[in-house]
Amino acid sequence: MVSGDVVKGEGPVGIDELLERVRAGYARVEAREAYEAARAGEALLVDIRYAALRERDGLIPGALVVERNELEWRLDPQGSHRVPEATGHDLRIVVICNEGYASSLAAASLHRLGLDRATDLVGGFQAWRSAGLPVTH
Repeated sequence: MVSGDVVKGEGPVGIDELLERVRAGYARVEAREAYEAARAGEALLVDIRYAALRERDGLIPGALVVERNELEWRLDPQGSHRVPEATGHDLRIVVICNEGYASSLAAASLHRLGLDRATDLVGGFQAWRSAGLPVTH
């Protein structure tokens, strides 16, 4: 259930169950895999962390920064407010938040827009940094 919607007849779910449901709808990626895919031009890294975290911890070189509240508008290939990188529904997008929770929900939202190759980074930016991958300040 990629959309994370509650099935009719079921009651509300907690956040842990919701995360489990949305994550079951796609393959998440580890930091090294995301790095290699971006380097090969096979994935667009999208950093949705808010400004204070980016200022505190740094940026992933080459990642597109899109605040979470603008994500769907900026990445919808059919949208009038899309970024130039939003070239089509077949685009592989790796959403990155701070620790890999909000990015799962964001990736599920992108799936609802038809961006079926959207995924997120397990452990988020903190996993990227812990893996010793490039960060700029």
